[in-house]
Amino acid sequence: MNTDQAIISGIIKGDERVLKVFYRDNVRYIQGYILRNYGSIEDVEDVFQDALVVLYQKIKSGLLKISVPIKTYFYGICKNIWRTRLRNKLKLVGDDTKLKNKEQITDSVVKDIENKDREHLYRKHFQKLSNDNKNLMLLFFEGKSVKEISKITGYTEGYTRKKKFDVKKQLLTMIEKDPLYSELRITA
Repeated sequence: MNTDQAIISGIIKGDERVLKVFYRDNVRYIQGYILRNYGSIEDVEDVFQDALVVLYQKIKSGLLKISVPIKTYFYGICKNIWRTRLRNKLKLVGDDTKLKNKEQITDSVVKDIENKDREHLYRKHFQKLSNDNKNLMLLFFEGKSVKEISKITGYTEGYTRKKKFDVKKQLLTMIEKDPLYSELRITA
């Protein structure tokens, strides 16, 4: 039951054992995300169930083409559902004064969540860079000039500029290949 194909097959068949294991293995990630982003335990259960239905429908349609583990794909579905719910609550807050008193969700909350996701995406891929490349970029982030960085690293100024360009390009390529990048572009 450890392969994605076995999980997909179990979901299609409605195999209770597979569904329980899938739930057990994934709910804490979903819970952590939702609770950190203004949700409750009830929201976690609702989002998990709704995401499972979405996943089931996509599998059944035959249109599901994923290049990441099913767990990662499912997590993305959950995050999108949660963001959509927060946006919908915002609309209700504007329309309903009773809900306004109960819910203190603002547009900045949704933007804050999306910014956290962008920062997480950047940090995740920044950590994958070699130590030399990370150090080079950190020197630039500190506001050091090309000349100062060249002295610190021992590179020529021309090579420092080129290396910075190459590292930024490498980082951008890694980020653009991440499924979260596509999600964040849709919500932006």
